[in-house]
Amino acid sequence: MIQVLGSTWALMAGMLLLMVGNGLQGTLLGVRGGIEGFSTFEMSLVMSAYFLGFLGGSRMTPEMIRRVGHVRVFAALASFISAVLILYPTIANPWVWVALRVVIGFCFSGVYVTAESWLNHSVDNSKRGQALSLYMITQMAGIVTAQGVIVLGDPSGFILFVVPSVLVSISFAPILLSATPTPAFEATKPMSLRDLIRTSPLGSVGMFLTGGIYSGMFGMAAVYGSEVGLSVAQISTFVATIYLGGLICQFPIGWLSDRVDRRSLILLTAAASGGASVVGGLFGWNYELLLVAAFFLGGASNPLYALLIAYTNDFLDHADMAAASGRMMFLNGIGAILGPISMGWIMGVVGPSGFFAFMAIMGFALAGYAAYRMTQRAAPSVEDTGTYAPVLPSATAVVVEAAQEYFIEESEQADDGLSPAN
Repeated sequence: MIQVLGSTWALMAGMLLLMVGNGLQGTLLGVRGGIEGFSTFEMSLVMSAYFLGFLGGSRMTPEMIRRVGHVRVFAALASFISAVLILYPTIANPWVWVALRVVIGFCFSGVYVTAESWLNHSVDNSKRGQALSLYMITQMAGIVTAQGVIVLGDPSGFILFVVPSVLVSISFAPILLSATPTPAFEATKPMSLRDLIRTSPLGSVGMFLTGGIYSGMFGMAAVYGSEVGLSVAQISTFVATIYLGGLICQFPIGWLSDRVDRRSLILLTAAASGGASVVGGLFGWNYELLLVAAFFLGGASNPLYALLIAYTNDFLDHADMAAASGRMMFLNGIGAILGPISMGWIMGVVGPSGFFAFMAIMGFALAGYAAYRMTQRAAPSVEDTGTYAPVLPSATAVVVEAAQEYFIEESEQADDGLSPAN
């Protein structure tokens, strides 16, 4: 791991700063929207807009890279991010914020694709697993750190919007000055949705529902905290706890995934997400219990994304996995766009508890569908399944495909009686 860090530290440092900036603006907007008097539904549109932009960016960035190159794409998109962060407090209008969130979602997606392609080519396959794990930890560390930064300023002022703008601007330097040229960007032609659904109904439906769970949880958590009257420090701790739960539980769930029927684990994990949501909804008035619920909600919800990818791959040839991942990420993106809007509508009807009501509905719906699918066909034997690749729902196609390639090769080496690469 030290060797990997030595060769990728500049990329990791730049991504850490980018994630601090992104994590800070997401929570800050939820708090500032309440100060500005935006309605819950207006804030849900603001939060949803990010995922609309993110989906568009993930689909268009590869062509932009092919046309003008990694460096120009990264520099241009990162400049837009920095500018948008300054514009938020300047024009406090929900519809302007919606437009700005589409732009910033598009730009962050493009920046991630560009930086992740550099990372993918900066290490050989023997170190790729360590690099991907380090990258995931860096992402989470940046977002959690951002929650600590927000308590250092006044969310009703300008400074907390200036800070992420500066951090994003600074992040350009280590990445652009150290990144080496990469081969031409090649996008995999995606599998048709019909073929994907036919291959794995649970994977397809699950990715759509998981998109709604993820975007609703992280997009609206700060809005929920603002509506129930939590202080800024309490809101930042609440959001950070969700992310910490997702990071800590990712690896043990991944370990189990390679040893049991993945459908059972998807069912149990989704049900645990729904159960944690029920606890949060019933006992949210107790801040300590709210944090416990947040930890298990994040811990159960985050790994579902990688679990569903691994389960779908169990029914695919290795050559088809990259093509399928493109469509799975599309389904996840559509769910992510609809998640905050649906949650915002429920919160508008029943109040802040609608945050946990939505999460419970989605978690139990996924658990129920997994239980149904278990009655429709036999599970592949554990010996015939692939290896779980720990990736986050915020990952782009670059990281998803790189992770799949690495863990496929590791699995093949294990099957041949060789020691896994390290």
